[in-house]
Amino acid sequence: MATETPITDSSTAAGPNGSARTAGPGRRRIGSGVLTLFTWLVALVFFLPVLWMVLSSFKQEADASSNPPTFFFVPTLDQYSEVLASGVGSYFLNSIIATAISTLFVLVLAVPAAYAVSIRPVEKTQDVLFFFISTRMLPVVAVIVPIYVIAGRLGVLDNIWTLVFLYTAMNLPLAVWMMRSFFQEVPREVLEAAQMDGASLLTTMQRILLPMVAPGVAATALLCVIFAWNEFFLALILTAVNAATVPVMIVSNMTSEGLFLAKLSAASVLASLPVIIAGWIAQKQLVRGLSMGAIK
Repeated sequence: MATETPITDSSTAAGPNGSARTAGPGRRRIGSGVLTLFTWLVALVFFLPVLWMVLSSFKQEADASSNPPTFFFVPTLDQYSEVLASGVGSYFLNSIIATAISTLFVLVLAVPAAYAVSIRPVEKTQDVLFFFISTRMLPVVAVIVPIYVIAGRLGVLDNIWTLVFLYTAMNLPLAVWMMRSFFQEVPREVLEAAQMDGASLLTTMQRILLPMVAPGVAATALLCVIFAWNEFFLALILTAVNAATVPVMIVSNMTSEGLFLAKLSAASVLASLPVIIAGWIAQKQLVRGLSMGAIK
């Protein structure tokens, strides 16, 4: 009669006398500790430029530009006072208007479009999706000349609504793809039950779909806010004074004469705060939205 060979777990190994020996928990703890340490080191490497920017914003210009770098200094708020006194309110207002309105337009257009390509797909849906994402593959510098000429002919240069339109077009393809993935995670049985109960399409969207994909909508909105707030190239080329945004304000602190590193760091910190605060407030929804569908 044939004897069955026992199957050992991958965490066991043969001992000196042929017996199975289980790998000790100490080795696993060491491996986990090494991985954790490596992760922290990588995170610190990426965070170091941000930390240095914050520290430089509290320095005097001579300390911020010294070589070797100055690590011990007396903190000062002079750079922040200079930046705030230079009239940054209009820049922040323009960025808020362009970011908020373009994000609202993106969500209004992306939600029904994502519903159409995910819940009610038709023939050539994949071609439509590829066309959407292909618009993100074209470098902005390749189309800036025709955009500038058209805006000049229409008389909308240095106009905040020009940026709103362009930011909406810039973020819409990404939003459609993201919302499509969230809609695909909605159980079809829920939609069929709503249809059997006589719910209209608008009712289904308002009371069933949107509450279920709310974390995905929040994640999409936050990414659109980040991209619109940080956009620099279009704002630099198409605006001058009336519609200049925060990234343009940051560059205006760079001068050809004298030192400007500390003031530039202070302006960068102020420009980063709104996005950081928005991400901190929406971090729970952002994590839930980006992880939708990862675990069944």
